[in-house]
Amino acid sequence: MLDLLIHNATLPDARQHMSVAVQDGHIVEVAAGLQAPAHHSVDAQGQLLSPPFVDAHFHMDATLSYGLPRVNQSGTLLEGIALWGELKPLLTQEALIERALAYCDWAVAKGLLAIRTHVDVCDDRLLAVDALLAVKKQVAPYIDLQLVAFPQDGALRAPGALANLQRALDKGVDVVGGIPHFERTYEQGTQSVKLLCELAAERGLRVDMHCDESDDPLSRHVETLAFETQRLGLHGRVTGSHLTSMHSMDNYYVSKLMTLMAEAQLHAVANPLINITLQGRHDSYPKRRGMTRVPELLAAGINVAFGHDCVMDPWYSLGSGDMLEVAHMGLHVAQMTSQAAMRQCFDAVTVNAARALGLEHYGLEVGCHADFVLLQARDPVEALRLRATRLQVFKRGQLLAQTPATVAQLHLPSRPGQTRWMPDTPGFD
Repeated sequence: MLDLLIHNATLPDARQHMSVAVQDGHIVEVAAGLQAPAHHSVDAQGQLLSPPFVDAHFHMDATLSYGLPRVNQSGTLLEGIALWGELKPLLTQEALIERALAYCDWAVAKGLLAIRTHVDVCDDRLLAVDALLAVKKQVAPYIDLQLVAFPQDGALRAPGALANLQRALDKGVDVVGGIPHFERTYEQGTQSVKLLCELAAERGLRVDMHCDESDDPLSRHVETLAFETQRLGLHGRVTGSHLTSMHSMDNYYVSKLMTLMAEAQLHAVANPLINITLQGRHDSYPKRRGMTRVPELLAAGINVAFGHDCVMDPWYSLGSGDMLEVAHMGLHVAQMTSQAAMRQCFDAVTVNAARALGLEHYGLEVGCHADFVLLQARDPVEALRLRATRLQVFKRGQLLAQTPATVAQLHLPSRPGQTRWMPDTPGFD
């Protein structure tokens, strides 16, 4: 007897009336109209069954700290960094753990079951590192949490940052991070990319760098990142996050740059909510959008994922852990409004993000982990339009969270008694 059988589901690739059979935490069969005895059976009623959402870029050490010790008045990236510097001496491990666990609760409720979070290593106490390692262990049964050793104040700029980063890796942090554009000089930024990539190669680790998070078109550290990836044979293991300067670069240089990135099999992560909020702050009008060139990167064969980046912290006052909100913003900012492009945005918070993190056994195929989300939508585009309710969230075939379907009761003359914002007009199916 099966442990779980989901039937009458629509899959992201548009297959309908599909059944997904689960045994011992894995998917053992995916077929149309499968009938089999199971301990638990779920009728999806034609709704969308998706692999879980994945956040390719987040800062869990800062989450839910909005207003501590004060609010970012200018809304700029640099004031946010300065504010975080003010907050660091006031942090306690207990408060860090409490806020991170609260956010993980939000994430599960939103079907977000894998997160790559950058953790600041510039505090000699490594307080945040120890806190998030404890959180990682506690949430392991329900969230895949990757930690990035992130030298927020610059690996070479901040005294002791490089040594602290190595200490963090020794403690069990998973990924090597960096922030070359925040070093004191361009030359030091280049040097930091080289040193950090070499460190990752020596330890057999992945790399994920905040790279060129700037409106400056001459911030071109991703070129060095692609070169070092090639030189050290780190293909497919390196991510450039943000890449916002690419929005302001001239087209000729970008055409060269994207070829180098594709050859190095770099992953690119855009953070639509935060990029559109923090960038262009020095512009009057016209204002730059700030987000990197998502459609062009995808067309060049580069894997592009989206990240939430921040939720209620020194840089961003909003957010709820909803990756559909992230993708919804991404498709607007990048003007990715064709049906195919909107599905690419859905992929950016699911399969593409899982690829960037190197997640194994992710998806809705036989042999994959039985991790999935049942959404109140009939396809990925409708899920984006509605920021669809997560009806049920499963990890290894076990129900983690459920939310009642969103239905509004109406009291209107000669009209239906309720609406779900899903048109039944011909052409919408």
